[in-house]
Amino acid sequence: MKKFLKFLLGAVLLLLVVGVVFLFWPIKNAAGPKPDSDQSVDVVLVGGGIMSVTLATYLQELEPDWNVQLFERLDGVALESSNGWNNAGTGHSAFAELNYTPELPDGSIETKRAVGIAEQFEVSREFWSHQVREGRLGTPSDFINPTPHMSFVWGDDRIEYLRKRHDALVKNPLFYGMQYSTDPAQIKAWAPLVMEGRDPAQKVAATYMPLGTDVNFGVITNQLTAALQKNPHFHLNLQNEVQGLHQNQDKTWNVTVRDLKSDQLRTVRSRFVFIGAGGAALKLLQMSGIPEAKNYAGFPVGGQFLAFQAPAIAGRHDVKVYGMADTGSPPMSVPHIDARKLDGKPVVLFGPFALYSTKFLKAGSQWDLYSSVNQHNVGGMLKVGEENLDLVKYLLQQAELTDADRQAELVKYYPNAKREDWKLVTAGQRVQVIKRDPATGKTSLQFGTEIVTDQDDTIAALLGASPGASTSPPIMLKLMAQAFPKQMEAGWKQKLEQIVPSYGQELNKSAALTNRIRRMTSETLHLPYIEVPDNAGLQPAPAAEPAVQPQPEVPVKTEDKTNKAMQAL
Repeated sequence: MKKFLKFLLGAVLLLLVVGVVFLFWPIKNAAGPKPDSDQSVDVVLVGGGIMSVTLATYLQELEPDWNVQLFERLDGVALESSNGWNNAGTGHSAFAELNYTPELPDGSIETKRAVGIAEQFEVSREFWSHQVREGRLGTPSDFINPTPHMSFVWGDDRIEYLRKRHDALVKNPLFYGMQYSTDPAQIKAWAPLVMEGRDPAQKVAATYMPLGTDVNFGVITNQLTAALQKNPHFHLNLQNEVQGLHQNQDKTWNVTVRDLKSDQLRTVRSRFVFIGAGGAALKLLQMSGIPEAKNYAGFPVGGQFLAFQAPAIAGRHDVKVYGMADTGSPPMSVPHIDARKLDGKPVVLFGPFALYSTKFLKAGSQWDLYSSVNQHNVGGMLKVGEENLDLVKYLLQQAELTDADRQAELVKYYPNAKREDWKLVTAGQRVQVIKRDPATGKTSLQFGTEIVTDQDDTIAALLGASPGASTSPPIMLKLMAQAFPKQMEAGWKQKLEQIVPSYGQELNKSAALTNRIRRMTSETLHLPYIEVPDNAGLQPAPAAEPAVQPQPEVPVKTEDKTNKAMQAL
């Protein structure tokens, strides 16, 4: 017995020693050879997703002679989270996402975050419209399509919440045109698959916003990349993995890159580095060694969807319908049944179902999570885990789901669905941000998107998830304001106002400005449009009208009879 206790004590001590060594072990950071040239490039972008490519597009318009290098470890751009099959494709405007509008203790509805997200998506529309006019993006229907956004609930309490939410939001110009109904016939007209086969005694309610969109961020990324490559100062380096980041005394960065085809290392010196590598951004940020990185950790969560590709089903659902998460469930568990356009064909996706994985990327390593844990963040991670037991419980339950369980969740939103109609598809990985507040020392789990920069503004990383890709243009505007303040004052602001006409203004404060910007982007992107009156929220909204199509001489209103989103409510 004594021998066993000694053995057990020794094993425990050994584990403690191993744990301490693991936590204090330095992050692998390849030193690499000397830089290829003493001359620094202007910008290095890490990751070939929509964030890096959006930033590169801005910079190429602002400084076309800048030398910009983009490194992507895979053999193409937009193969991780930006890929159309790896996300829900929602143009996040907070029209339908109920977690953006929490009910406060006094029963009122908080709309600040929803309005902010709606503002950001309008900036995205402006940016994409500009790129279409400049020829960098092609036919708008290849990457953005009118897809009404709906919220759908049942039960007296949730119906009352949705009514209050609608009443609070429609007072804002950006949400004018949203309709609310408890009439099953009306809701069926909006979303037949959601209502057919439903118990007629069940009380339901829905809101319907015809200005919603479905966006294929993968197409945007690929088209913008092709446009960037027409400039000889932009260099796309595929199958090249960044394995080292070292700051020089002059504040430039040595970026060590391994060519995965030849297995050769090389080093590039850069004045500025942007880490837009999706889930892998956290580890690269830690690799940089900047003090700000010590305040962050990450929690990876994968996602799965049920995909319907049969035309008989996909052709009958042309809306995005968002429900409400069960009480105590995390925001990421909000169920939604989405009309998508992928690979040129209509598709319906239902989910998400969480997929626990320790990978930070879909094509990552199972060691990603463990290798990101260190002495600076382990305490905060444990604390967050203790405070978010509902999330832990949710993930454990999701890990045990069977196809029968998924079918049971599906019929809550598509009552007539059959098991043979769908297949399970795995989407991209998301890494939720765990952040320690330097001022208070408190660590919390974040569900948004976060920009992290060093004190010299020579390196920046983008962490987090939703609304993510939908708001990539305004996020990159914010990053440029932080990282390039001198250039912003020296002329960039004036140029940015040509790309984003509302730059520096708030649409929601002016019906006139909202109308001017939306009319312009609707014309360019072929999206529906609703005129907002000065007293928005005090009168019922008119029918949504199709975008005014630009003509050689006199603009003429046209109507597409094949698309519900282009017709009257």
